[in-house]
Amino acid sequence: MAKKKETIFKCSSCGYSQPRWLGHCPQCGEWNSLEECVVENVARLPGARSEVAKPIPLSCVSPQEGERILTEISEFDRVLGGGAMRRSAILIGGEPGIGKSTLLLQSCAAISEKTKARVLYVSGEESAAQIRARADRLRVKTDKIEILCTTHLSDIEAALSNVNPVFCVVDSIQTVFSEEAGVVPGTVGQLKLCANELVGWVKARDSVLVMSAHITKDGLIAGPKSLEHLVDTVISFERNDDEIRFLRASKNRFGSVDELGIFAMSEKGLECVGEPSAMFITKREGESPAGIANTCVFEGSRAFVVEIQALTVPAKSSMSRVYSDKIDSSRVARVAAVLEKRTGLKFSEMDLYINVAGGARLKESAIDAALAAALYSARTDIPVKSTSVILGELSLAGEIRPVARLKSRIKTARDMGFKTVLAPEKDDGATRVSSVKELLSEIFEK
Repeated sequence: MAKKKETIFKCSSCGYSQPRWLGHCPQCGEWNSLEECVVENVARLPGARSEVAKPIPLSCVSPQEGERILTEISEFDRVLGGGAMRRSAILIGGEPGIGKSTLLLQSCAAISEKTKARVLYVSGEESAAQIRARADRLRVKTDKIEILCTTHLSDIEAALSNVNPVFCVVDSIQTVFSEEAGVVPGTVGQLKLCANELVGWVKARDSVLVMSAHITKDGLIAGPKSLEHLVDTVISFERNDDEIRFLRASKNRFGSVDELGIFAMSEKGLECVGEPSAMFITKREGESPAGIANTCVFEGSRAFVVEIQALTVPAKSSMSRVYSDKIDSSRVARVAAVLEKRTGLKFSEMDLYINVAGGARLKESAIDAALAAALYSARTDIPVKSTSVILGELSLAGEIRPVARLKSRIKTARDMGFKTVLAPEKDDGATRVSSVKELLSEIFEK
């Protein structure tokens, strides 16, 4: 085979290429985005053939699940579905300073210590001295961790071939660039090319590739959506106003996307929160103030009790507003409308403020009944008993509808010491309520 160098002009925005320069890209319309780059074409000799992939019967394929690598960080392994699957690529995104690099460095140290195999940490944002200082602060062992500080894809590929790590971290993928796609990192063409090359490497070996990613101001991973399609798992790092971090998967080919990992940031790095309910429930002496109601939610395979907080004040303008970032504001408005229709209590003239203790985001319909109780309590200034947990979905007709895995929710509430459980079904000693009027009568003693 003979190699022939060729000069092309490639668009830094969409990746479109052509042999001559133009003022604007014919595909995406961007001006002055075509950049000159040199590629090597392989000219095959006459009669030369390469190995061709051939189809095989699906029945001959073994359905056995692949081997996983445990990161020894329980909350991280939970979100991954029980550990990182070999020959898989993972993309993790989060805002600056949230702890992505800390989590990945802790994972590298734990995996290298357990497997006794080499681990490669590629950094395009920090120097080797900065990473070593972080490792010393976290008190992690670095004997088996290889460090490479570069942004060149060719250097990373050479290091992967030489080290052949069992676990590889690229921090971050937006800093990596290849001369074939220009000299500006972070463009659409660069991300597609670099991510595809790295994912292709890990698919051919019994290794795990983790790439950290920048996010936009809207909280989405920066770059083309095809970047998320290339990898097997997409994980987002979130945080509340305190030092609590939430890890959640939006895509996972080897596990559930419903699991939630909870961490607390400390001087020793990210520490797993073993009992989430203790973080989402406020311990008080005596009765709770008005506007507080407890409910039990599921995140993946575990249930925990959370506290919903509501506040109602007269509207500051002619239109009332809903202020809620932990529960969808449209859900809050719908529950308030049902209460106003079925109880006659006015909410349309009030501004509604909703919060969840601990900063968790709640999406389940099982929180409707507790949300209704919290709103009613805030509006009437009558507190809900602190020893009660409220479960159920609220229909537009004011009915309390059943929810999934009710027995597990009731058991969790009982184990935490709650005496009264109000639910749409009389199960395991729960008090049955079938409508919002029955619920309020039971809570506020008529």
